[in-house]
Amino acid sequence: MSASDEGIAAVAGYAPHPYVGGRTAVLRALAAWRMRWPGAPRVIVLTGNPGSGRSRLVTGFLMMCDPGYRKQLPLDDLDPATVPPDLPAPAVPNPSGRTAAQLLWVIADHFGLSADRGEDIFPELAAREEPVTIVVPDVDRAGPVRAAHEPARLVRDVLKPLAATETVQLLADVPRELAAELVEALPSGQAQIIDLDAPEWADPKGLVRHAETALDPGAGAPELPFTTDPAVRRPLAEALAGRADGSRLTVQLAVQSLLLQPEGFDPADESLLPATVGEALDLHARRLDVDPRTLRLLLAPLAFAEGEGLPVQLWGPLANAVAGWDMSQDLADGMLLAAPFIQPVEPDAAQDTDDEAAGDGADDGRMLLRLQHPGIAEEIRSGLPDVRDAQTRIAMALLEAVPQQNWARADPYLRDHLAAHTLEAGLLPQLLTDPGLFAHADPVTLRAAIEAVPLEQLGAPARTYLRTAPLLTRSQAPADMRAAFLESAFVEDGLAPYAEALHTLGFDLPWRTLWSVPLAGVRAVTTGALPQEGDEGTAAETDADGAGVGGEGPANGLRPVAAFVVPEGTPGSRTMPGPDGDASENGGALLLHDLLRPGYVDADPAQVQLPSEETKAAAPFGFSRGADYLRIWARAGQEVVAALLSDTPLTGADLSPDGVLVVATERGVTARQILAAAPAAAPTVPAQRTGAADTAASDGLEGDHS
Repeated sequence: MSASDEGIAAVAGYAPHPYVGGRTAVLRALAAWRMRWPGAPRVIVLTGNPGSGRSRLVTGFLMMCDPGYRKQLPLDDLDPATVPPDLPAPAVPNPSGRTAAQLLWVIADHFGLSADRGEDIFPELAAREEPVTIVVPDVDRAGPVRAAHEPARLVRDVLKPLAATETVQLLADVPRELAAELVEALPSGQAQIIDLDAPEWADPKGLVRHAETALDPGAGAPELPFTTDPAVRRPLAEALAGRADGSRLTVQLAVQSLLLQPEGFDPADESLLPATVGEALDLHARRLDVDPRTLRLLLAPLAFAEGEGLPVQLWGPLANAVAGWDMSQDLADGMLLAAPFIQPVEPDAAQDTDDEAAGDGADDGRMLLRLQHPGIAEEIRSGLPDVRDAQTRIAMALLEAVPQQNWARADPYLRDHLAAHTLEAGLLPQLLTDPGLFAHADPVTLRAAIEAVPLEQLGAPARTYLRTAPLLTRSQAPADMRAAFLESAFVEDGLAPYAEALHTLGFDLPWRTLWSVPLAGVRAVTTGALPQEGDEGTAAETDADGAGVGGEGPANGLRPVAAFVVPEGTPGSRTMPGPDGDASENGGALLLHDLLRPGYVDADPAQVQLPSEETKAAAPFGFSRGADYLRIWARAGQEVVAALLSDTPLTGADLSPDGVLVVATERGVTARQILAAAPAAAPTVPAQRTGAADTAASDGLEGDHS
């Protein structure tokens, strides 16, 4: 099949697709792919130049694949060879703004796969008896951070393995530079690349039809001399399409410019018609007696915008920053100038709930702006003399826009996307020292930006964030809980000043991490107390002042400690005492650590006194745990006051009567002082309790209590 089929369809009297307006040859190829016609490829890669109409084509094809939408289309009037069979709709995972890993799990969820790891998804798909059909549009829009090159990662980590899976029928819309890589390893005949700009797939008549429809008052165009008269409209549409050389985006921008500012336009003068997106920009500016460079500088902040778009209040400051001079008057006078190229965006309804507390109108009807097409952004960025310098200027202006450098009051765009701008400016490692930004920024976006930086260029705080980021994204926790997880991670990595800083930034943290030791092999922990020097029993080491947390001395002459069950031979450990005080035969040993501060304790484990059942029952908190999570709840009210999620399985946990939580994982042991108030009656707590009843102490001095 080729573009010559367009003429055959026209002779046969078939109507064009009402949304696509042409592309008969491609639609025939896609329909054959969908029905698995003998000889049809199992994998089709759709590509072309930016603005060639790939997204529109895929959308139009999917309309005919959806059983519900098919009823709204005049299928009987269309070329039968372009209409796919009436089958269940294919899976259409949307990569826009998503990482490759996120998209892979979207696919797994759609098919109800049981895989626990990403690499297990492809074998599970391969084991299915019935083949599955997957359509992946807009691969060029993948990723939360443009400069992180997520489309290439998506092709490498998701689409290539999908294409290699025999039970998967795949259609993917990808940039031209990635198309060959996607199919290079597939056997001959299994894959086909359809390049919409190649002569065999071009659709010049469809482009003329596209232009004529855009100029038609019956389709919404204003009534003008060159729109109301068919004798003028048709030749103008042919001239527009001929100059645009297959680019639907160029035609679209040219028409929008003419309809917005028709004065002085001569439809017979082809020199006023653009051949490229860049010419569409420049011709529009000249028709409004404006220097084209002014238009490009005004649009530059939008060309660099991340996410859904740029908040309108940031447009002016960023335009000034890129230009290097005050463009406020140009912006005030330039709405007609910029209008054909921009579009407003409603804020995402799923906006981070933290935005409600942000200042400067952060989540209250704020308006976002973006360019109408990524091809416009690409043209503007390519025309700048120094992209890195422009991003540096933007990043500095964004930093200045943070109120009193308080991330809690910053616009969500500043918190979530500053890292993306500094990445392309080469400044991201310098930014990654602010614990407040770590906690407030969207973890998916910040993680994607940091992962794009070579590990050797990252400082210790950034490496801690990168280690913790999977936990932050998995939990989907709000900023306060992200801060709590990061506070513990900083202590675990020996970065106590960063942990302490999080306690000064207004977060409502559920705990203060007291200490952490990297100790492998801990299979249980227990809290208790040792007699102080001068009391009955073996003396234990203590500080000179014997002070506990906050300067308080140990109660009743006892020193709070934590006991770890560790493998025999662990330095500093002593053989675990048996029921009769003899050496235990279970092959374990005990290692003692101060409960309230860093430091091991050299003392006889037999002297450790465990809290009585009465003391435990009178304690303000209880806890319940699962394989990798733990909840602390107030006994008065039975409501959760803290929740801990671990990125490695829990091997032991205990909670002292005064609220110190000691948790062991495969990585080590960490102690946290619970900060939530738990009065005897009616405590104020954030959430209802869930989970099991109070969990007994782990397998420690008294054996297994599970």
